[in-house]
Amino acid sequence: MKKFKIILNLFLTFFKIGAFTFGGGLAMIALFENEFVTKKKYIEQEELLNIRAVAQSTPGPIAINCATFIGYKKGGFIGSLFSTLGVILPSFIIIYIISIYISWDIPVIANAFKGIKAAVGILILLAGIKMIKKMEKRTVNIILLISVCLLSVMVDLFNIDFSSIYFIVIGGLIGYIMYKIDIFKQKKENK
Repeated sequence: MKKFKIILNLFLTFFKIGAFTFGGGLAMIALFENEFVTKKKYIEQEELLNIRAVAQSTPGPIAINCATFIGYKKGGFIGSLFSTLGVILPSFIIIYIISIYISWDIPVIANAFKGIKAAVGILILLAGIKMIKKMEKRTVNIILLISVCLLSVMVDLFNIDFSSIYFIVIGGLIGYIMYKIDIFKQKKENK
């Protein structure tokens, strides 16, 4: 019975987040933090940062990957299934209804989506700022962050055909190298 309540709670929470968040997974990160770290205490802040990093670097939408992981942690396979359904269903239902009844040529709808785009940008920016504040302040991390931000802006401004996947792969390799260096230093200190 307790597991059923957890699974139902996961489904309803992810359904609520999916229903009231425009802009995709990055816009949902702040809501995941509020619901699952602050309110429910299902995961720790550091764990959410790790989930986000893995979810963003694996195939598929970040919100679905995060929902699947959090659901699995709290409710096993069934928890991951219902968490994933919870985050997917609202978008599916909304888009289905819109596609049947609404014409995109209506000015009110077009203007509403312009406003939603602006709000989504702010939500993504706020999630990024929160993550930067909680990031380990190592010189390598700061240099990597600044470099990727500047390179991303330059790629976009000059319309260069360069995939952001390369930034993720390079960042992962640098992180792996730094991890190996830290392990080496720890072994050296323990001798």
